[in-house]
Amino acid sequence: MGPLAGVKVVEVGGLGPGPFAGMLLADLGAEVVVAHRQGQPPGGFGPLDRGKRFVGVDLKDPDGLEVLLRLADGADVLVEPFRPGVAARLGFGPAVACARNPGLVYVHLTGYGQDGPLASAAGHDIDYLAVSGTLDPLGRAGGPPTPPINVLGDFAGGGSFAVIGVLAALHERASSGRGQVIDAAMVDGAAVLLAPFFTGRIGGGWGPRGTNMLDGAAPFYDSYRCGDDAWLAVGALEPQFYVALLQGLGLDDEDPADQHDQSRWPALRERIAAVVATRTRDEWVEAFADLDACVAPVLTPAEAATHPHAVARAAFRTDAGGTPEPAPAPRFSRTPAEVGSPTPGPAAALAAFGIPTDEAAALVDAGTVT
Repeated sequence: MGPLAGVKVVEVGGLGPGPFAGMLLADLGAEVVVAHRQGQPPGGFGPLDRGKRFVGVDLKDPDGLEVLLRLADGADVLVEPFRPGVAARLGFGPAVACARNPGLVYVHLTGYGQDGPLASAAGHDIDYLAVSGTLDPLGRAGGPPTPPINVLGDFAGGGSFAVIGVLAALHERASSGRGQVIDAAMVDGAAVLLAPFFTGRIGGGWGPRGTNMLDGAAPFYDSYRCGDDAWLAVGALEPQFYVALLQGLGLDDEDPADQHDQSRWPALRERIAAVVATRTRDEWVEAFADLDACVAPVLTPAEAATHPHAVARAAFRTDAGGTPEPAPAPRFSRTPAEVGSPTPGPAAALAAFGIPTDEAAALVDAGTVT
């Protein structure tokens, strides 16, 4: 039983950040039901679906809308991913849902938020990063801003911050007895994640894209191609790790005191690249095994699942189809987070949220819920 055991969550079907937030809550022990569009197959997001129940409802049909509202009546949390005003027009906005269930934590999870000139504009992860100032620092010097797939806006800035808001609101509700509405905007969350780099860039302590120690400019903090076309990650920032790096690479003629002489960085990068290319990645792993140099192999997702450290920590699990996926995190001493196996079927999902079993079965038989 995870730490959120007993918490009931309604996730209105969507893409990316909503399912990610629901997965995090389900991993922590919450009971999550996804109300998805009727006629579409439920799920399809791999690990983002785990531990959840699914019901198909037509929110434009009064009967389908009432099913969603009744689920919300029995829930602690509702997460919806529509643009501002859409949920209200459909009839399940906060004015309705929270009036029926005053303890409900209602989460708007959107790209641009509930107000402002862009609130109703279409967008994707890259757009939210761009507008929030988060995309500009990412990438190599002289190259274009490069988005880190859709994890920084959708998952980190959106889904993760939505979960932070849910946990905080549930904590506050324990004393007040009242729910509240959360405006979780990806532009806000993504900007918070880069907080020190924002202030550094504006104040002059952080340079343009690709010119800083942590974004590819420093030769001792980068990835290098090995002789087998695999990659080696080097993060030897501190002096003691830099000394160990030079030792492991056989660059004993380099003066450690010159580590931060940026005029020497281009030549040092070429030397490191040339040396790393002489061995395979696994040979370098063996060479650095006894050196504390902050050097690591760049593993593929499949390799990461079988790495001895991951195996020792049970950091990955295998889904029903035999595919490895990251296990729930973080770790708890008394109430471990784990992937649940709820009773399948829409009738069971409705019953879990307080709708009588016979009525739930009748709704399924009538096709109101699929």
